[in-house]
Amino acid sequence: MGGSTDGSTGQAPSALPERCDVAVVGGGILGLATAFALIRARPGIRPVVLEKENRLASHQTGHNSGVIHSGIYYRPGSLKARFAVLGARSMVEFCREHDLPVQVTGKVIVATTEAELGQLDRLYERGQANGVRVRRLDRAGLADHEPHAGGLAALHVADTGICDYPAVALRLARLVTEAGGGVHPATRVTGLREEAGGVVVHTGRGTLRADRVVNCAGLQSDRLAARAGVRAGARIVPFRGEYYELAPHRADLVRGLIYPVPDPDFPFLGVHLTRMVDGTVHVGPNAVLALRREGYGRYSASPRDVLDTLTYPGFWSLARRHWRAGLAEMHRSASRRAFARAARGLLPELRDDDLVPAGAGVRAQAVGPGGRLVDDFLFGGGGRVLHVLNAPSPAATASLPIGAEIARRLLAE
Repeated sequence: MGGSTDGSTGQAPSALPERCDVAVVGGGILGLATAFALIRARPGIRPVVLEKENRLASHQTGHNSGVIHSGIYYRPGSLKARFAVLGARSMVEFCREHDLPVQVTGKVIVATTEAELGQLDRLYERGQANGVRVRRLDRAGLADHEPHAGGLAALHVADTGICDYPAVALRLARLVTEAGGGVHPATRVTGLREEAGGVVVHTGRGTLRADRVVNCAGLQSDRLAARAGVRAGARIVPFRGEYYELAPHRADLVRGLIYPVPDPDFPFLGVHLTRMVDGTVHVGPNAVLALRREGYGRYSASPRDVLDTLTYPGFWSLARRHWRAGLAEMHRSASRRAFARAARGLLPELRDDDLVPAGAGVRAQAVGPGGRLVDDFLFGGGGRVLHVLNAPSPAATASLPIGAEIARRLLAE
């Protein structure tokens, strides 16, 4: 990826237009899927995507695990459940149609203790309610799918897959530009102002006027909403997820994806093992508080971002509720041995030195003032401006139907 109108070459960004039909703030997969959906919904429309970085898919999309989620985890009837199930199918179809890397591998969710068996049953029921293809497995059935996994019982989720989300984002950008839309990296949006008949979009490269605007700014979405005068009712609290890889000579320990039974009282899925489209096996992530919204290194910090988090009452309420789990995550962040121990519950043959440090991502998680994590996709604003205020995982999986929903809402106004 590079810094151009399609994010793939080193050319300078093109000039901003004076006007456009819809301005989409954010050049990640969700913003690009929204622009693509607008063009499909109303041929002839001219959306413009504005991305502050020099290249597209720089943040959550570019640091994604690559998993196409099935929808098994999410509350029946929620937007997450509906869009994940639709999104898993549409993402596989999109990748196949455009000859992008994709594999429908399925995954196993493994109960390693008696205490987890009840939660495994509840996950099975939730998957059935959401329309996910899921089967119960005993020890022998688990060994058929993942011979090196350890556990008492498991679920096999057939609809889970893997793909290359940055490649999807760049293909969406190309489709948008081929249809007459614009994609502009290196264009930071600094403010939005509604006026009669349109919205003035202020950027570091000048202003443009749009009939409609959608804020898909991810890690910066709450700040842009605040600058536009919208009270989000939640704030982004960034969590860094760190990964290891299995050493190449140990990658054959994992055929597809091996997940733990999630703790219903903790908002993250726990350390798991994922075979990527390139054949490498990622182990992780953990979930630790990030000291910078877009900081992928362990020691990357922003005084402003730290202050925003530490002065937010919702963060302290969250910390009081989950401090034990938070300390365990921090321990795994500091110790490869502890990280390996967590993964060894799923993969008993794993040795500490099988783990090689890999990259990290930062999750844009909205947290309410009472310390509850916003559990579903969240939209805000009204009139000519729509703000996407919470779209963490499975937003990449669900990006095509979410984009279609945003387009429907924008064009219905």
